[in-house]
Order: sequence, then C-alpha cells, then structure tokens
Amino acid sequence: MQSFGASQWSRAARGYEIRIIDRTTSHVIQLDGFEQADHDRLAKLFRNWYSTNLEMREHSLRGWNWGKTDFAKAELTFSVANRPSFEIPYTEISNTNLAGRNEVAIEFAPSDANAADKNLGGARMPGSKAGAGKDQLVEMRFYIPGTSTARKLANGNGKKDHDDDNENDSDDDEDAGQHVKDGDDDEMNAATVFYERLIEKANIGETAGDAIASFLEVLHLTPRSRFDIDMYESSFRLRGKTYDYKIQYSAIKKCMLLPKPDDVHVMLSLGLDPPLQQGQTRYPFVVMQFKKDEEVTIDLNLTDEQLQGKYQGKLDAHYERPMHEVVAHIFRGLTGKRITPPAKDFET
Repeated sequence: MQSFGASQWSRAARGYEIRIIDRTTSHVIQLDGFEQADHDRLAKLFRNWYSTNLEMREHSLRGWNWGKTDFAKAELTFSVANRPSFEIPYTEISNTNLAGRNEVAIEFAPSDANAADKNLGGARMPGSKAGAGKDQLVEMRFYIPGTSTARKLANGNGKKDHDDDNENDSDDDEDAGQHVKDGDDDEMNAATVFYERLIEKANIGETAGDAIASFLEVLHLTPRSRFDIDMYESSFRLRGKTYDYKIQYSAIKKCMLLPKPDDVHVMLSLGLDPPLQQGQTRYPFVVMQFKKDEEVTIDLNLTDEQLQGKYQGKLDAHYERPMHEVVAHIFRGLTGKRITPPAKDFET
C-alpha cells in the first residue's frame, strides 16, 4: 500500500477539506466538499489503507496581515498566533521579485480556466456579461523589515495582498524559513534573504537542461534595464540585477525586427500574452535594442541530430553575424514564430 507523507483534516470555505502531502514528490493534494460527519470514516480509511493518521489542522481566523512564515518542504506557510492562516504551494509560484528594499513580490501563474475565458474575446455568452472573467489573485507582497544574518532563518514578516488595488502594510515578526550560507555571518537585508530562500525552494529560474544560447547585458527598453538572456528548449530567462523573468516561448505571439530612425540601432520586439507583470504594471511587449554594427560569434549548445531533427534545420550550429540578426534568428528557430521585418520598399 502507498503511504502518504501526511494527511490533514481542516475547515474550508465550504465544509471541510483533506490535504494530502505526497512523500516522494512533496506535492500537496487538496480535496474539499466533505462534511463533519465524514471525519471518522475517512480517518479509519487512511489508518487502515495508508497507515497514516488524519491529523486535525485548525487555521487562524483572526484576519491579521502580519505573522510568521515557514518554508516547509512543499509550501510556504503563513501563520498567525501559531496557527496557519494560509499556505502557498511552491508549484503555484511562477516568479518572485524584490519590489523594494523591504518588499518581496510573489507572482502566480494564471489558471487555465481564466485563459479559456480570455479566449472568448469579450463575446457575450448566454447568461453571462460581455467579457466577464473569473477573479484571480495574481500577486502577493510580503513586507519584511530589518536585517538578518546569512546563518539565521529568513524572516517572513507580514504580507500584502494585491488583488485589484487592495494593499495592507504589516509589522515585524520572528524568524521563519532557514537560509544557510557558508562562510561568515555577515548581516543581509531580511527581504533579500527571504527572496533568495524562496527562489531556492520554488525552483524559480531553474530550467531543465543547459542553456542553448546566452547573451550578456542586452539593453531592454521595455522593461527598461539590462538583462542577460538565457535561451532554453521551451523558455527563455531574463536575468537582471533586480528582477528575474522566466518566459515560456508559448507566450510569444509575435516578433518584430524594427530599425530605429537614427539608423544606428535595431529593436527586437516580442509580443507576449499573458504579458509580464511587475507590481501593477503590465508589459505586453519586451523590447530589446541592439547596435546595428555590433557583431557576435556564438556556437549553439545543440548536437547535429537536434539541429536536423527537432529544429529541422531552422537553427545554425555556428553564428558570426550582427547580434540583432543572431538573436532574432534563434528566437525564430526556438519559438517557430515568423520574424516580421519592415517592408523593403516602405518610405515614411
């Protein structure tokens, strides 16, 4: 018989729920819709079939927005008065950023249900409002003041929910998840320690396999900064000093290569859906700028079999051309999207 890592019984928004933590994958399975009378029967079932006790888990109902975070194996737990207020499974976190000196923003990937509603294009369906979609929490912010040593636990003091325009500040609290760093015990910003620990636990920025190609310090006009570009098999990553983005190729809807009027620079514009989101700012386009005469030499981290098989000759093993042409050509091969250039006979 399969045995679970843990099984928990708690009150939910409607009725009661069971949370099952898988011992091997650490994934959390939530089942709700139970009634209080089902507890004894389910507890007996878990004990006899899975050798697991169904534990009682009481959540905090105080409604406070300050408390203590704990980096568990499968999820981030926010507790108030030693009771869990809410849990965030690491698998639901799509990205995290330092939104300020003492703020850490956590972004959630939009659900497939919302994507399906979005594809309606605002058409009026029977019995529904035009363009109506489901509400969804897309970002949460933690306010974490003070400093912490690298060997101390990462402070997670308070939270701020961003659902539409709602913001709630929070106060200081004690240590939460563990963050260990070899060497001395230099003090660090507590928000930075929390941010680095969350990246580690949620595997943000980690991509299966090595990068196919990398470009350093590429100037971006939107969002405005210099990012290192790492291109992988199914996604690419923008690594900056403050922000870090991981974008799936499936989110790229259009690519345009546009010369600037100064006849010195060329811009590569990528249209995204869903757009990048940083706080309450959305970026439907990522715009990169290159010097027209800047050349680059690069060898792709791909075998001849991969080039001829999976990519069907759309990529070259070796490039020695202007940088904007190389980046555009690699994006074209990896995304399968056509790069739209300006018309040759177009005049303003």
